[in-house]
Amino acid sequence: MKIAVIGATGLVGRVILRVLEESNLFSNVTILPVASERSAGKKLTFRGEEHEICGLRDALLAEPDIAIFSAGADISREWAPEFADKQTFVIDNSSAWRQEAHIPLVVPEINSFTIEKNTPIIANPNCSTIQLVLALAPLHRKYGIKRIVVSTYQSVTGSGAAAVKQLKNERKGIDGRKAYPYTIDLNLFPHGGNFLENGYTTEEQKLADETRKILDDQSIQITATVVRVPVYGGHSEAVNVEFNKDYDINELRELLAETPGITIQDDIAENIYPMPLFAEGKDDVFVGRIRRDESCANALNMWIVSDNLRKGAATNAVQIAEHLVKNKIL
Repeated sequence: MKIAVIGATGLVGRVILRVLEESNLFSNVTILPVASERSAGKKLTFRGEEHEICGLRDALLAEPDIAIFSAGADISREWAPEFADKQTFVIDNSSAWRQEAHIPLVVPEINSFTIEKNTPIIANPNCSTIQLVLALAPLHRKYGIKRIVVSTYQSVTGSGAAAVKQLKNERKGIDGRKAYPYTIDLNLFPHGGNFLENGYTTEEQKLADETRKILDDQSIQITATVVRVPVYGGHSEAVNVEFNKDYDINELRELLAETPGITIQDDIAENIYPMPLFAEGKDDVFVGRIRRDESCANALNMWIVSDNLRKGAATNAVQIAEHLVKNKIL
């Protein structure tokens, strides 16, 4: 089996390679690392062996079984259909295809059934959406979600290597390239993505649109505020959910605890709750501060944290690839 990783030298691309290395299903895979022309010919290491980085055209000619894209929406729009025409299954980590009706938007624990042999392009959701819906899906099935209010506290790693470098430079007192319009160290700002005419940002709009699509319910009311914070380990979300039906808090906790990919960290007596510091490098979505909203009937508060480079991007994409293999869809 051949797997092409497009954007292999980027933050997410490197984590995709790491997750593929960890997967037993891909122990004998041939890796095609793909990057921009300026990186072509350079080498990177996968499972202890050096692999030469190639360009998109060479990767296309190699006709990989799977191509995992993480090189931005423009590259995906141009090249994903070409790979699909070669009978390659494309798993795309950009925003290019997520809202296309004929393209499945997949979190494998929730809706892998939407993947079929005739869906060669599969969209990977936004990082903050993935951790949100993984916690919401079992609750929606049981109680029905009426409304969601979510505020995110998003790691600089979500903006790529340049943003990480900016934060590191600021902490060292170095005046370097700016990925953000403001200082990020000792600061935070409510600006993720580009502003839309309605005052929301593209990141906030993605949370709403993608959540409805994955949960397959356009009636859910969602409002979001995205905040960028100076941390590395992952994204955090303060989530308020209003259900159509009342719930028992202990039953709700059990539902979450039984959900694959969810780890409950919720012991306030011992100051145990999810934090990016401990989520970094892990694949699970961590949920804590689970409590009834006493200001609104049938409502709940919870705090959700996950490594945005792992489950929020790379791990979810590799899980989709594993689903293709396990279910003999390839």
